[in-house]
Amino acid sequence: MRDFPELPGPMCDWLVVEWIPGARDALEALSKQYPLCIATNAGCSDTQAMRRALHRIDAERYFSWFFSSKDLGIKKPDPRFFLTIAQQCGFSPEQCVMVGDSFENDIKGAATAGFTTVLLSSTDTHNPGAHYVINHMNQLVNLF
Repeated sequence: MRDFPELPGPMCDWLVVEWIPGARDALEALSKQYPLCIATNAGCSDTQAMRRALHRIDAERYFSWFFSSKDLGIKKPDPRFFLTIAQQCGFSPEQCVMVGDSFENDIKGAATAGFTTVLLSSTDTHNPGAHYVINHMNQLVNLF
């Protein structure tokens, strides 16, 4: 979902909740082939608030698991954030792929935890710290 950092409070309470361009199509395709998990690092949203935000744009249906740093008590980029989620979902880190738009928060910790990483970046075309770099969510479907 698109982040509007200038808006206060949990995303579920924002006037506007929007898809990242291409994300709906990517999730539609990927959810038919893989179990999907979503995790937020937003300090003001617990897992239920995140689910309410996802529900507003009919995105909740694509995910099997939902996590928040607020409920886990661990924040990104701590590798334990990613390892805890993998363990609770019943997967080894090597079976997991982390897709994120922040190298510092999403990619570094996930890579340290042993996940395959995909950086979504409108500016980077290559990032040696990420396994893959995509510039649009529709590219995600062709990676796996």
